[in-house]
Amino acid sequence: MVAHVGTVAFLGLEARRVDVQVQISSGAVAFITVGLPDKAVKESRERVQSALHAMGLSLPPRRIIVNLSPADLPKEGSHYDLPIALALLVAMNILPQGLVDRHLAVGELGLDGRIGPVPGVLLAALHAAEHELGLICPAPQGGEAAWAGDIDVLAPRDLLSLLSHLKGTQLIGPPERMLAESRPAGPDLADIKGQETAKRVLEIAAAGGHNMLMCGPPGSGKSMLAAALPGILPDLTPAEALEVSMIASMGGQLEGGRLIRTRPFRSPHHNASMPALVGGGSKARPGEVSFAHLGVLFLDELPEFQRTVLDSLRQPLESGTVYVARAAAHVSYPARVQLVAAMNPCRCGHLDDPGRACARAPRCAADYQSRLSGPLLDRIDLHTDVPALSAADLTMPAAAESSQTVAARVAAARQAQSRRYAGSGVRTNAEADGALLEAHCTPDDAGRQLLAQASERLRLSARGYTRVLRVARTLADLAGDAGVTRTHIAEALSYRLRAPVN
Repeated sequence: MVAHVGTVAFLGLEARRVDVQVQISSGAVAFITVGLPDKAVKESRERVQSALHAMGLSLPPRRIIVNLSPADLPKEGSHYDLPIALALLVAMNILPQGLVDRHLAVGELGLDGRIGPVPGVLLAALHAAEHELGLICPAPQGGEAAWAGDIDVLAPRDLLSLLSHLKGTQLIGPPERMLAESRPAGPDLADIKGQETAKRVLEIAAAGGHNMLMCGPPGSGKSMLAAALPGILPDLTPAEALEVSMIASMGGQLEGGRLIRTRPFRSPHHNASMPALVGGGSKARPGEVSFAHLGVLFLDELPEFQRTVLDSLRQPLESGTVYVARAAAHVSYPARVQLVAAMNPCRCGHLDDPGRACARAPRCAADYQSRLSGPLLDRIDLHTDVPALSAADLTMPAAAESSQTVAARVAAARQAQSRRYAGSGVRTNAEADGALLEAHCTPDDAGRQLLAQASERLRLSARGYTRVLRVARTLADLAGDAGVTRTHIAEALSYRLRAPVN
C-alpha cells in the first residue's frame, strides 16, 4: 500500500503541488526520503519519529520509503514534516486515506508533536483554494490561511488534536481572519520645523509614488522626513494587502497570521549585501526590495552602499519586478517600490559650511557623489536639498500643516489616479508609460515648448523626459487640475535637477 498526502513546494511566489508518498515494505530497516529533498527535509525523519513517539506510536521496524513527487522539483523547508507524518499514519493503517485526500498539509513538527509555524502558509492556502481543496496548517497561522477564501482550514496545535479531529472525536473550530495592528506612523510633519521645500517634495513623492533623493548635511532632518512618509501614504487596498502579505508570508514575517494593511517601510543598513537587498542566495529568497513592494524602500547614507549593490536596483526600479536566476531555480518577485534615499553632500557632510568643510572641498564632494552611477540617479524623479537649520529656524513655532492634512491631499490625488488608470494595472503616475503617458500626461502647448527647450539644454535622457511628465501629472493631480500645464512642467523640472559640484 502507498499512502498519499498533498503539500506544496515554493518557487518564488508560486506554490506547486507535491504528492508525499509513503510505502512501508519488508526488507532491511530503513527510513529513506527521495525526491530532491534538502537537509531540512531529510532531518524530518527524526522530528516525525519523535512526534509519533510522543503520541505513543512507534514506526514499524521495516523499510520506509518517502517519495516527494515530482522527483525533479527541489524540496526545501521544514513544512514537509506534517504531510510526511500524516502519510505515515495512513500507511500504518491508523488514519484512513479518505480523511486526508481533500486537504493539503504544511507544518513543522516539534519533538513533542506540536505543529510549529512555517513560511508560505498564505501561498499554500491560495493554491488549495484554486484547486478546491482544504488546508491543514499550524494553529498560529490559521487566520493567515483563512484569507484565501471559502476553504476548509484546519489549524491544530499538535498532531494528536489533528488526529482526533479527523477521526471525529474532538473537533477543531475554524480560525478567524485577523488584520495586523496599525503601526505608529512616525513623526508628524507638524513636528518638523523648517524644510518646507523638502516637505513639498515629500508630498509629491507620496501622491505619485515617485522615487526621491534628499541631500543635506548631518542633522538637517533627512531621516526624520523619510520616517514621516508612512504617515501621509494611503493604506493598502484589500487586493494590495493580499499581495504584500503573500511576500511577507514567504519570508515568515506575518505576525500571528495577521494580514498586513499598512504600506511596508523597509530601511536596510548600508552594509546590506546584494542578495539581502534584491533577493537571491542559494535558495533564491526575496530581498528587501520585494518586502517593500507597494511601499517604501528607504536607503539612508546612499553612497555608503556598495556600488554594485545599488546598481542591482536599476532593473527592479524600472520594471517593478526582480528576477533571480540560480542553477536550481529561476524565480521572480514583485518589487514595485518607492525608493526614498538620503545622503550627505560629501564625506564630512559640511560642503556648504566653509568653517567646517574638510581641506579637500569641493573635490571630496565630487569623489563622494561619484559613487552613485548616472543610470541610478536617472531613475530618481525628485531631487531636493535639505539645508542645515539655523537657530532661528529651531525657535520658530510648529508648522501649521499636520501629516493628517497632507495625507488628505495625497489620498485625493491617489484616488484621481485610480480612476484614471482603472483596468490598466497601473496604480500611480510613477508607473504610467506608453499610451497611458501619451493620453494623460501630455502638457499643453506652452508646457510642451518649455519641456522641449529644457530637454535640449539639459540633455535629458528619454527616461528623464518621461519622468518629468509623470511628476508634472502628479503636480496637476495635487492641484486638482485636469491637464498638465507649463507651471507643472516648470516645477517638475526644478526637482529633476541638482546643482553639480564645482
